[in-house]
Amino acid sequence: MTIAVSPQSLPALVLNADYRPLSYYPLSLWSWQDAIKAVFLDRVNIIAEYDHAVSSPTFSMRLPSVVCLKSYVKPARYPAFTRFNVFLRDKFECQYCGSEDELTFDHLIPRAHGGETRWDNIVTACAPCNLRKGSKLPHQANMHPRQKPWHPTVQELHNNGRFFPPNYLHESWMDYLYWDSELQP
Repeated sequence: MTIAVSPQSLPALVLNADYRPLSYYPLSLWSWQDAIKAVFLDRVNIIAEYDHAVSSPTFSMRLPSVVCLKSYVKPARYPAFTRFNVFLRDKFECQYCGSEDELTFDHLIPRAHGGETRWDNIVTACAPCNLRKGSKLPHQANMHPRQKPWHPTVQELHNNGRFFPPNYLHESWMDYLYWDSELQP
């Protein structure tokens, strides 16, 4: 799975005041318009720029490619319980067969059996596996998830997000992303 980031749209990578991205997946990006607005409102520092500039009759400015917030935004310790975050926790794979297609989610203990919609009872499932399991318990359907569901931390989701970089990463972003960079001795 890739995120469609167009190099022509010239987005700015947004870093927290500690120079780490606000999020890895989705990657914290602002449109060039939002980045310029934040510069004029004195909310960010420009760290790197594109070669491309925007101009008015009396002013010209190179577009920011990396900006850093002036005020630190404390990240939440635990992420919101959303379908997207469940998929990210489970690395966008069906927890029964490993498929990456037609993803939905499944209640391990079905609602018909009193199961609740919570982190520890929901797993990513492809539509065919979800249909096959139906409202049966895992042992009744002989379908057991690859991993037990859990309530992830934001850091765990950030770590999983690194496995799914966007289809476009500007060279000026690389020092701040640590995707697969080798450490220098």
